[in-house]
Amino acid sequence: MTPRRRTLRIGRTAAWTYLVAVLFVTIFPFYWILRTALSDNYALSANPASILPVGFTWGPFQRVLGLATTEQSIAEGGSGASISLGHYLVNSIVYASVSTGLIVFFSTLAAYAFARLHWRGRDFMFSLFLTALMVPGILTLLPNFVLVKELGLLNTYAGLILPGALFSAFNIFFLRQFMLGLSTEIEEAALLDGAGKLRVLFGITLPMTSGPIVTLSILGFIGMWNDYFWPLLATSDDSVQPLTLALAVFKQSSPQAQPDWAGLMAATLVAALPMLVLFMAFGKRIVNSIGFSGIK
Repeated sequence: MTPRRRTLRIGRTAAWTYLVAVLFVTIFPFYWILRTALSDNYALSANPASILPVGFTWGPFQRVLGLATTEQSIAEGGSGASISLGHYLVNSIVYASVSTGLIVFFSTLAAYAFARLHWRGRDFMFSLFLTALMVPGILTLLPNFVLVKELGLLNTYAGLILPGALFSAFNIFFLRQFMLGLSTEIEEAALLDGAGKLRVLFGITLPMTSGPIVTLSILGFIGMWNDYFWPLLATSDDSVQPLTLALAVFKQSSPQAQPDWAGLMAATLVAALPMLVLFMAFGKRIVNSIGFSGIK
């Protein structure tokens, strides 16, 4: 074997070893959640280091889905507390769907204005928009909370959705970069035929930008689905609280010395499953769109 081939084989082996290690570190937490969710709480306390489920049972999932009685829950080490999973799932779907739709819609309008329209101060305004990318999101939580409180929108869907629905610096930048790479010939022909700017946007530009828009919609939906801090500030009523807050309440509602870890992990897995399926279904599209837009 030549030295060159030996070097390539060593490098390839090292690369595969690194990839396997990263894959293991990434997947293992999900396996641990599943292992805990399939365990009996009493048996889990006695053997917490077991790699396999301890006292295998479907009880935690039955408790989360409301299929187990209080007696059955306590018999398996549960707290007897319940969680209205369906109600909180609906709240999360409404919050994530409406927020994502509004954010993507207004970001598309702004991106089109920065990429296609010519107006005084456009480049300066875009630079100003980009500075928002350097501001940590957590710094805006308190001002948004004060604004929502003054408007009387606490514990409402409007209070949850509106503060982040009108502006997303990343979305605007992402879509603008993609639109700059699109050919202007079709749009110019439509304008010469008498089409207005809005007709060009919705009839020509949006269909050509459908890939990045779908990508941003998926990423935005996942982000809103997993959001915790803003709903924690803006809501205290379970009528509008999303599932992320319900999991925290479920953890704190245990009257025992320790929480119902098996039930909590089962609820976490049920809550994460839609996002895992969504990302598995559209993961390739997301990666391709981000890579394609990043070279503009």
